[in-house]
Amino acid sequence: MSRLEELIQELCPNGVEYKEIKDIANVSIGEFVHKSKQNPNAEYPVFNGGITNTGFYDEFNRTANKIIISARGANAGFVNRVFSNFWSGNSCYTIDVTDCTIDWNFLYYWLKSKEQKLLGDQQKGGIPAVSKKQVERFTTPVPPLEVQREIVRILESFTLLTAELTAELTARKKQYEYYRNELLKVDDSIKTVALEEIADIGTGSSNTNEGLEEGLYPFYVRSQEPLRKNEYEYDETAIITAGDGVGVGKVYHYVEGKYALHQRAYRIHINTPEVLPKYYFHYMKSAFLPYIQKTMFQGSVPSIRRPMLNKFPVPVPSLEVQKKIIDVLENFESICNDLNIGLPAEIEARQKQYEFYRDKLLSFKQL
Repeated sequence: MSRLEELIQELCPNGVEYKEIKDIANVSIGEFVHKSKQNPNAEYPVFNGGITNTGFYDEFNRTANKIIISARGANAGFVNRVFSNFWSGNSCYTIDVTDCTIDWNFLYYWLKSKEQKLLGDQQKGGIPAVSKKQVERFTTPVPPLEVQREIVRILESFTLLTAELTAELTARKKQYEYYRNELLKVDDSIKTVALEEIADIGTGSSNTNEGLEEGLYPFYVRSQEPLRKNEYEYDETAIITAGDGVGVGKVYHYVEGKYALHQRAYRIHINTPEVLPKYYFHYMKSAFLPYIQKTMFQGSVPSIRRPMLNKFPVPVPSLEVQKKIIDVLENFESICNDLNIGLPAEIEARQKQYEFYRDKLLSFKQL
C-alpha cells in the first residue's frame, strides 16, 4: 500500500467534504494597466486573459503564490499559478486561499484537472468569458491536509520532470540551430549560384476557401499546418514557402508526391542533380529569412516577390558534403521534432502519465 493510500485509509476512508470556492478563497478581478506603461525590463509580470504573462510592470497588485484564471478572451477558463508578486489585469481572476485547511497547490491541481469544464462553461456570444460567480460556485474536495500535501508532492514530481525535459528540448533546438548555421556557412571556395539557375519556381492556383478537413491530398497554404483537397496540382519533390503574411520567411514544407498549392505560396522544385533538395531545404531555413529581411516588400502585409526568390544565392558544395549536412541536421530534427521518438515523444508520454495520475489522485468520494 502506498503512503497516499495509507493516509486515505487512515484519515478519510469514507470520503471527503466538498466546498465551493467562495467558501475557501477570495476571488478577485484585477485592474487594467495600459500597454504603454508596461516595460520589458520591469520586475513584475502582468497576467491578463492569456496563457502566459502579457508583459512586465513596475508595480504589483497581487502577492506571490496565487492561482489565476483567465476571465475573458479565447482562453477564458485557463488555470495557472504564479510564484512571484505580479500584476493582475482586468481579464484575470486571482484566487487567494483563505481556509487554513486547504493547500493552495492542491487547489491549483484540482482546478487544473477541471480546466476543460471551465473552458466549456464559457459564456457564448461575443467575447468568450467566465463569470466570477461561475468560479466562486465551483466545488472542490477538501481531504485532510496530509492527504493534500502527499498528492501535491506526487504531482510536483511529474511537473518537474516535464519541465526538465522541456528545458532539454529547448537547449537541443538551440544546439540544432547553431550547428545548422555553422554547417551552412558560406565559404568563398564554394560555388554560389542564383536559385533560378537550379530550380523551377512558381505559385499555386488555389484559394484557402477550397480547403477541406478531409481530402485526398495535402493543400499547402501560407501557414505551418496544411489543409486538404481532393485535387492536386503538382506531383514532385519541392520546398514550399509562404509568399505573404506572417509566415513569410518562417514557414517551410518539404514535399514529396502529389499536392495542391495556394496562389500566394511558392513552390521550389530543384531541377539539377548537383543539388539535393533536402540540402536546399535546410539551407533555405537557415539563410532565407535574413536575406529577405533586407529586400522584402513591407507594405501593410509582409510579402516576397518572384525576383527576390530568383536571385536568392545558394552555395553548392559537393554532393558528399551535402549528404553529410543532411545526415547531421536530420538527426537533430528527429530529436527535436519527431513525435514518435526523441524528446517530444518523451514529453508527450510524461504529460499523459501526469494527467492520468492527476485525475486518479484527485478522485474523492463525496460525504
